[in-house]
Amino acid sequence: MPTRISSQYNNNQTQTNLRRQEIRKAKIDNQIGTGSRIANLRDDPLAAGHVVKYSSYAARLNNFEKNAQVLTDQFSYREGYLKNSLEVMQRVRELAVTGAHGVYNRDDMRNMAVEVDQLLGELLQNANAITPEGNSLFAGTNTNIRAFDVELGAVPGSSVPIVASVHYNGSIDQNKIEVDEGKFVTVDNVGTRTFWAENQRLFGGRDASNWQAQQDGIVAIDGQKIFVDTGDNIYTLVSKINSSGIAVKASVDPIKHALNLSTTDAHQLWIEDVSGTSMYDLGIIKDSTQKPPYNLGDSVRVSGGSLFDAVITLRDAMYAGDQETIGGRCLMTLDSGINNLVTHLAKSGSQYERLENDMIRNSATALNVKQQQSREGDVDITKALTDEKMLEYTQQATLNTAGKMYNSTLLNYMR
Repeated sequence: MPTRISSQYNNNQTQTNLRRQEIRKAKIDNQIGTGSRIANLRDDPLAAGHVVKYSSYAARLNNFEKNAQVLTDQFSYREGYLKNSLEVMQRVRELAVTGAHGVYNRDDMRNMAVEVDQLLGELLQNANAITPEGNSLFAGTNTNIRAFDVELGAVPGSSVPIVASVHYNGSIDQNKIEVDEGKFVTVDNVGTRTFWAENQRLFGGRDASNWQAQQDGIVAIDGQKIFVDTGDNIYTLVSKINSSGIAVKASVDPIKHALNLSTTDAHQLWIEDVSGTSMYDLGIIKDSTQKPPYNLGDSVRVSGGSLFDAVITLRDAMYAGDQETIGGRCLMTLDSGINNLVTHLAKSGSQYERLENDMIRNSATALNVKQQQSREGDVDITKALTDEKMLEYTQQATLNTAGKMYNSTLLNYMR
């Protein structure tokens, strides 16, 4: 179709081309100013999609690196307190070996008991340690409370009230912190695992041979839920506990026909009826108003205690001059507790090393992502500057041409 040429055609075309050149120049100027060649999604939809994904992944990598850094700081604090606790326990063991020789009199034993009591205080200080932010290091997820409470009492041989028992206030929940895409580090800050000495055993005192669950219920052992169905008997419950994967083994006492529970590593048992009354009916725990871990039934016998229990037993035996207890049960319990501390110290150290490697890898990955993001979205400065100069020349040439086309002025009519 032929184009109609009017008197305004040349002017309109010139103005249109000038506007187009200005738009193109403004776009290039914006790219040079921002360093990005994509101002709108329509500029390059495919590259824009890639840039969005790279930016999101880079942000996640940054968060992973921050998480790992916070955890390494926490593990560093915790490792320091664990090392000091290990040194304390080794000194306590030295005193136990010394007291078990049988060559020291009662006054010497009392003097050693005083030192053991001071070491107990230092151990409690480590167990109640807090981070610079004021969070408790060994209270599980209850970081805003004191991990262990102390109960003072009169002990034969001491003229003043001293530590008679220690109770845990924290939780047994463990945080899972993401340090890589879909990869988590479990932070075990549970004080009744770190500062425990022996495998704990519970011996029920109620005959369970005729027990049957009257309703569906849920039993929680160490935080692991075990579902009890209506009609389950004691052997069914034992089987469910043993197949649950938790570090606890259940059995039926061959004489009393009561439920017995024992841990397979050094920690304190936490038992509760989440729904139903199975453990209460079996006499293992008190009613649901009592919270674990100090909710065991009155008929339940317990063996296996914490590091604090071990040190308290040693101190009291020294005050009493009981060398047989010192050289027997005390030494055995202390050795078990020291082994547990070493295990947790090794675990903390290995997690620290893993986090250091994670930070190095995430830093390298973030650099690669930045390069990919730059390749897709950054402007080529050399090309952009060249294009800008070409547009300036084109625009100047257009203006010169338009000036020659419309060189008539009012002065031409005043001759």
